[in-house]
Amino acid sequence: MKRQRTVSVHCVYVLLFLQTAFLQTAHVFGQEGPPDSTVETRRISLDEAVALSVKNNLGLQSSAVSVDTKKRKQDTSWNAFIPTADIRGTIGRQNIGTTQTIGATVIELDPLWLIQGNLSLSLQLNFSVFEGMNNTKLDYESGLISYAKAKTQLERDIRKAYYNILLVQENIKLKKESYTAAERQETTARANYRAGLVPELSLLQAQVAKENLKPEIDELENNYKMLLANFAMYVGMPYDTVFELEPLDTSVDFIDMDIKNLISQAANSKPDILEIKQQIRLLESTRKKTFYQIYTPTLSLSWNMDPTWHGDLFDNPKFESNIWKTQSSGMFSFTLAFRLNGFLPWGTEKQGLRDIDNGIKTANIGLAQAVQGAEMEVYNIVLSLQKAQVSIEALQRTVDLAERSYRATDQAYGAGLQSLLDVQNARDQLNQARLGLLAQHYTYILGLIDLEYAVGVSFGTLSIKGAQTVEE
Repeated sequence: MKRQRTVSVHCVYVLLFLQTAFLQTAHVFGQEGPPDSTVETRRISLDEAVALSVKNNLGLQSSAVSVDTKKRKQDTSWNAFIPTADIRGTIGRQNIGTTQTIGATVIELDPLWLIQGNLSLSLQLNFSVFEGMNNTKLDYESGLISYAKAKTQLERDIRKAYYNILLVQENIKLKKESYTAAERQETTARANYRAGLVPELSLLQAQVAKENLKPEIDELENNYKMLLANFAMYVGMPYDTVFELEPLDTSVDFIDMDIKNLISQAANSKPDILEIKQQIRLLESTRKKTFYQIYTPTLSLSWNMDPTWHGDLFDNPKFESNIWKTQSSGMFSFTLAFRLNGFLPWGTEKQGLRDIDNGIKTANIGLAQAVQGAEMEVYNIVLSLQKAQVSIEALQRTVDLAERSYRATDQAYGAGLQSLLDVQNARDQLNQARLGLLAQHYTYILGLIDLEYAVGVSFGTLSIKGAQTVEE
């Protein structure tokens, strides 16, 4: 029986260690200033914990900024049709003067000053411009999907952490109930010993059994404090915040599950798969945009004007018309250009298209792998849920029997009809059954949360009490 008790305790410690390791490797959250040394008691619900973790997650904040950038690019993608405008001004002086012939007389003129302005507009149009606008839209949608995926993963993890803390609370409660029972048995053993009904060994055994529970409770409570500290950081609050988690209904209503339907739903709705599909659409759009750039002609529209004033800038600073001469030239042009490099099989343009094609092939292979992985994930989750359901039903009956056995043995011990070892064995069997039932409830509820993520439905669709059937 000691070995059974040790195994059950070790199982609980493993659960605590895994959860602590998970929370310690979670995202880092920003806090302004050092934590407040004043202990704060905070009652927090599951929905509030999810909202706080989403609000304070630095990774999500960075993703939101990226999405905002992509949205702005999408909203202004039409600016590809805005012509490029340039304006310039130049002041210069001729190095050599000019000559002017009047009749037979040649007059040498001093070098003139020039003031020249230039205004030009240009616009290049290609079919790739239109696909570029679509590419920007797909890139924005890709950012939204990635943000939604990260947010969903975060919500899944915080829900599982919240349930785990509640279940650890129940585990500590069971241990303390065992300690209370051990104190009562010690009191009974002491009374029987003083009355001469049992030897001193029975009293010592009762005392040892009680004292053995203290380290287990202390270690559980220490791990529980660590979980709460990490949970506080997780939701962006001071590490020393004392939480009062709102109790949740950890009883389960088993649901009917159609594996084929769930697998099909996961292949179409799982966040990871949606993200890969969007990446493929974006790559295909990029490929089309690049193709248009290479294999379709480019129409260039250009218009410019460059008025020029020349004369003696210092002798005639007022630009009098009889001395200053002006001229204005400009042009409006259409140019149709077509690059031939794309037809060279070894050219850079052709190789770039092949690189994009290989990227699309790789992404499709990744999609197929993700779909296969989702199928196996859903299948394994459903099997785990079915196994947990069978275990819960069996363990519930075992707990009922163990409670009856323990009460009867404890009463017999009080009457001197059973030994302390019999009572301890009965209590160990009851604790083992309760812990096993608790662990299976944990497995079933968290399995439903994982299943909700895998098939891409809102959290609570399956994991709340009262959900009965996954519809086909």
